[in-house]
Amino acid sequence: MIGLHTAAEVRAAEAPLLAALPAGALMLRAATGLGVVCLRLLGRPYGRSAVLLVGAGDNGGDALHAGALLAGRGVRVTAVLLAPDRAHPGGLAALRRAGGRTVAPDDAGPVLDRADLVLDGIVGIGGVGGLRPPAAALVERAASGPALMVAVDVPSGVDADTGAVEGAAFPATHTVTFGAVKPGLVVGEGRACAGEVHLVDIGLAEHLPRATTWQLTDDDVAARLPVPEAGDDKYSQGVVGIVAGSATYPGAGVLCTGAALRSRPGLVRYAGTAADGVRAAWPEVIVTDGRPSEAGRVQAWVVGPGMGTDDDARSVLAEVLATELPVLVDADALTLLAAEPDLVRGRSAPTVLTPHDREFARFGAAGGGGAGGSGVGADRIASARRLAADLGAVVLLKGEATVVADPAGTAWVNATGTPWLATAGTGDVLSGIAGALLATDLPGAEAAAVAAHVHGRAGQVASAGGPLIAGDLVRHLPEAIGRVRGARQARLPDSAP
Repeated sequence: MIGLHTAAEVRAAEAPLLAALPAGALMLRAATGLGVVCLRLLGRPYGRSAVLLVGAGDNGGDALHAGALLAGRGVRVTAVLLAPDRAHPGGLAALRRAGGRTVAPDDAGPVLDRADLVLDGIVGIGGVGGLRPPAAALVERAASGPALMVAVDVPSGVDADTGAVEGAAFPATHTVTFGAVKPGLVVGEGRACAGEVHLVDIGLAEHLPRATTWQLTDDDVAARLPVPEAGDDKYSQGVVGIVAGSATYPGAGVLCTGAALRSRPGLVRYAGTAADGVRAAWPEVIVTDGRPSEAGRVQAWVVGPGMGTDDDARSVLAEVLATELPVLVDADALTLLAAEPDLVRGRSAPTVLTPHDREFARFGAAGGGGAGGSGVGADRIASARRLAADLGAVVLLKGEATVVADPAGTAWVNATGTPWLATAGTGDVLSGIAGALLATDLPGAEAAAVAAHVHGRAGQVASAGGPLIAGDLVRHLPEAIGRVRGARQARLPDSAP
């Protein structure tokens, strides 16, 4: 797993190194790593040009020292000094010794237009708010050209801890971050600004606290996906129950049930008024049009997608939550739960809630203890943690970068997905995947995080040729799971004799 660390944690970890190393050594480590990544991105140094956007302080120093390395390899380097009297003196001297030159912001237009690479050293992880107008104008001009846009540690204008963007920000195609990945690079608007993230090791690992926010890799997910063994049967592989859809709107039931099937539990049972549609679409499912108690033995429930919000639906939700089984609550069931949050508080079995932003806000607006506040806000990780702690449930907050939080405060930020997933029915598919994983006894938060990862991978596979619909996800789930497992197998040592 990849641990995500806040700016304060990174600064605290840097302190003992700064005290123990010669002056400037830690900056040179970071700048060298930055320069190496830039050289790799450029492909060949000679004949290439790089422009450094240099602010005051250490972030600008990192850019200047990296620029010196590039100039020493034959790159034409020009530094635009946004605050000439406060530019890092050591970095500026190194750049000039290597043959780099400097220009004032008013003279930067022509070099920006011709640049192969633009390096963002305007502000670092301590930056607050959007870019000021002079810097914003330069960034806008740079972004309009063909240059690779590379951010130093974090794109300027992005909050390193939350990913919030309050105004203009540097739109990086690549971000080279030092010591640890910051949450703001992978969540919120910051994720879009960061582009591809490259982590440079500068020796902080032993000084960083254990992370409380994580990203799963394909290897992590593959290790948590059950693989049938010779002695397994349909009951030992997990049995999941689905309550979704209605006679009028069977689609949610069909999608959710299909996703559960394709995620490979041993058995799927369906209970609800979309029984005819589910039976026709998935003959592999055991179907009843009665209540959940009539479905037979299951090891986890999914309840909510498309089932309505009337009294019958409320009764079904209460029945499922009264069991001692893991339950995933989605869609219409979330609307009901927001009005009666005590239905979930105090449950001994895992409960997973899967709101999008508007559903999240209902937990405040409906008077349910105010956990949803006035909405998600800029800090998506903190918001998910707040609701999880209030309700004693795992919260999977859906979005471009889905966030999962457990009641103890540990969080996961999903690294997979595609904007093409923003279409009707994809959330029903996610619920089916997560429910199937809950039925395998995977802890609630891990099941949610693994499901989000697999769902995102399926979206990437399904959208390879363009737009997707939710049914495409269901069809591509086996391939997506196979790719996740295959990536892990490719890295395992050969065990053949």
